[in-house]
Amino acid sequence: MRASSQAWRRWFGVLFLALAFAMLVWGQTVLKPHLDGKAYLIYWLCCFGFTFAAIFTALIDLRATRRQTQIDQTELVEKTLKEFEPVEKPRSTDPKS
Repeated sequence: MRASSQAWRRWFGVLFLALAFAMLVWGQTVLKPHLDGKAYLIYWLCCFGFTFAAIFTALIDLRATRRQTQIDQTELVEKTLKEFEPVEKPRSTDPKS
């Protein structure tokens, strides 16, 4: 499940970034003469919206990746420490010792 949610976050980030980039290119080339007034404002607000959505998705992904890295590191330290715990010798019931 971890890899699945990470993949979804990354795909959404790429999608938002691609949409913002496509809107930037189209807005500066093909649509430039047609955008004026309210259409201009709405178009560029949508472009900024996709840009901020990409940034927000990246921040969420960064936070989740940091959290998972911290969990993995803690588990690794605990596993390593368990491997090096001293093994107690069983006590003998022999009266000679």
